[in-house]
Amino acid sequence: MDENNLVTQQKDDLFKRFFSMFWLLVLQNVVTISVNLADNMMLGAYSEASLSGVASINQVQFVLQMLLAALGDGVVMFSSQYWGKKEHEPIRKVAAIGLRAGLCVAIVLFLATTITPAGVMHLFTNETAIVTEGVKYLSVIRFSYLFFAVSMLLLATMRSIEIVGIAFRLSIMALFVNCGINYVLIYGHFGAPELGVVGAAIGTLTSRVLECAVVLWYVLFHQKKVHFSAKDIFSRDADLSRRYLKAATPMVVLQGAWGLNIALQTIILGHMTPAAIAANSAASTLYMLSKSAAVGAAATTATIIGKSIGAGDLEKTKEYSKRLQKLFVVIGLCAGVFLFFVRIPVLKVYQLSDEAMQLANSFLIVLSFIVATMSYQMPTNNGIVKGGGDVNFVVKMDFISIWCIVIPVSLIMAFVVKASPLVVVCCLNADQAFKCIPAFIHCNYGNWIRKLT
Repeated sequence: MDENNLVTQQKDDLFKRFFSMFWLLVLQNVVTISVNLADNMMLGAYSEASLSGVASINQVQFVLQMLLAALGDGVVMFSSQYWGKKEHEPIRKVAAIGLRAGLCVAIVLFLATTITPAGVMHLFTNETAIVTEGVKYLSVIRFSYLFFAVSMLLLATMRSIEIVGIAFRLSIMALFVNCGINYVLIYGHFGAPELGVVGAAIGTLTSRVLECAVVLWYVLFHQKKVHFSAKDIFSRDADLSRRYLKAATPMVVLQGAWGLNIALQTIILGHMTPAAIAANSAASTLYMLSKSAAVGAAATTATIIGKSIGAGDLEKTKEYSKRLQKLFVVIGLCAGVFLFFVRIPVLKVYQLSDEAMQLANSFLIVLSFIVATMSYQMPTNNGIVKGGGDVNFVVKMDFISIWCIVIPVSLIMAFVVKASPLVVVCCLNADQAFKCIPAFIHCNYGNWIRKLT
């Protein structure tokens, strides 16, 4: 086989592996976000206060998700390299370490929301009606945090060994369960009580419990690639724990800071006008939906890059990074066009005031450009660079961009300059554009490959 044919075959193999995981991860993320979108749309048709209350308290869920995602990224970083080396026992140990850490995070957040639920809501808004609805929702939804932690960490382990179909199927199940219960309990159909936000919370909690039960069964009894048992959860390896925590801790700090950043965005907009709160509630979930392409690309790339490093083929790893970056640009353009056009029919479902509707439409036009740039920088930073083991670069870049630039400028624009909510949204999301430059430079000219095994 000549050199040109070999390069073409390697390229085809790369894209075949990429898209075999990518589509399932994107669909899984889309369905997961659709659960929240269904909540928002049903509650938006129920009342604006209910929509805003749930959207505000879901920022707590988002912080938890970011922290668990960081621990999951640590699992993927190590396990994918061990998978490339065909060593299975360390994969089981890493999964157990990540699972225990995730449960600790979930317990802390559960206790915080149990002790002071109203205090948590007042972080996001002072509107009495919104706080009341949010506290009702939180009284039920906080019990889902522990189940969610188990599911997230086990699914990250499966992703590291190239099993992604289970996550998609779980998300489909959760969507149907959640929507079905929401339809019955939010509005009181079929003789059921009309519970409003509490009904939405019961739907989400039920779907989380079922997700957890199914993924536990699948990991322990069904999948055959790496044989797990219940006793693996209690296995300990001091050296591996130390190395995992050394790599994962900066990511936990970063993702925690990122989650707080998103929550702070809601706080900033929540202290401007009620219309801005409702508009952000309607726009943010649709934005997260279009962001699924970037999330799926980053998750897929991290596994491919980690496995390639674990197999010891560093030149192929560098070649993969160049080809994947070109693909990210195409994905970004598609995601931006999708968000720009889909905003029109989706916003028609919401029962918003004229002011809130105009703001939501303006937010989504801006975010359609933001998601295009995000779809390059996120998989480059979180897929290639972080998947390659260079966590510190991503941590430093995100810390500087978020806490030294984006948040200070946004606070000044919101509360000193008194700029419009649209200008504030532009400031809050500007980092997704300017982070493309350091991502490109470091990925193509820096040293980001680290052997963790």
